[in-house]
Amino acid sequence: MSGRPKRDFLRVSDLTTVELLEVLDLAGRLKRDLAAKRPHPLLAGRTLAMIFEKPSLRTRVTFEVGMVQLGGAAVNLARGDIKLGEREPVRDIARNLDRWCDVIMARTFLHQSVTDLARWARVPVVNGLSDLHHPCQVVADVLTVREHLGRIAGTKVAFIGDGNNMVHSWMDAAARLDFELVVACPPGYEPDPAITAEAGSRVTITHDVAAAARGADVLYTDVWTSMGQEAEAEHRRRVFKPYQINDALIALATSQVLVMHCLPAHRGEEITDEAFEGPRSVVFDQAENRLHAQKAVLVWLLGAAAALPA
Repeated sequence: MSGRPKRDFLRVSDLTTVELLEVLDLAGRLKRDLAAKRPHPLLAGRTLAMIFEKPSLRTRVTFEVGMVQLGGAAVNLARGDIKLGEREPVRDIARNLDRWCDVIMARTFLHQSVTDLARWARVPVVNGLSDLHHPCQVVADVLTVREHLGRIAGTKVAFIGDGNNMVHSWMDAAARLDFELVVACPPGYEPDPAITAEAGSRVTITHDVAAAARGADVLYTDVWTSMGQEAEAEHRRRVFKPYQINDALIALATSQVLVMHCLPAHRGEEITDEAFEGPRSVVFDQAENRLHAQKAVLVWLLGAAAALPA
């Protein structure tokens, strides 16, 4: 550890505007240097503990590969390995892991699980996804927008669909990075009112899909039915049917609009195949940037960025 106070990354608003920009700039630097065959073993000898209560493709691979590229190692702990809060209390798990590992990442059902880990662990804790927030995805998303549009400040991001954990993290980002976020969702599926209030005037909630998309620089969506909501799937398909990203919606946005999805996608539901595979889609750039964004988060939390060559 660097000797500075421990920092956690449980939601985007855990970082100040300056700190978030530092992480984004660091992610860009690590990405460019890796492409130039100049990887940086900034976390040599460090170990990441990865706790998974939910299945994962992008989160597991990007964190594990990221630690390898940074010269460290990652240990995967599946749901059956530790049974977070069942086999033993979260606080005991945290106080075991912090004796062996330098940083902990958790992909959980309940946000309370990651907050409890952070409370008890003496090492940084990263939220790899919870029911309330998905901060690493949004750091990757903002990195993607900056790469394609040259900026994030002053843009209009339209989120079409469920007011879920992705929306909450986008709202945190809007409050920090000075862009407009318009969330279009069916009545009764609005984001958490307390998190919405925290975000302030940069965020608008509407039920009007066309109004949200009109003039947007980014059209963003997520699945209509998340893990744990399977019993609601048929009802949600009916309710959310008008909230689909398709060619008609894209036509309302700017000519340089980015079509984004955090994946996995249900093509034909929240997004058409044409939109997903179309020329404005950057969904796989987002997926790639999970790697670079999360490497930056880990390096920043562990205070290792100072070792980068000038």
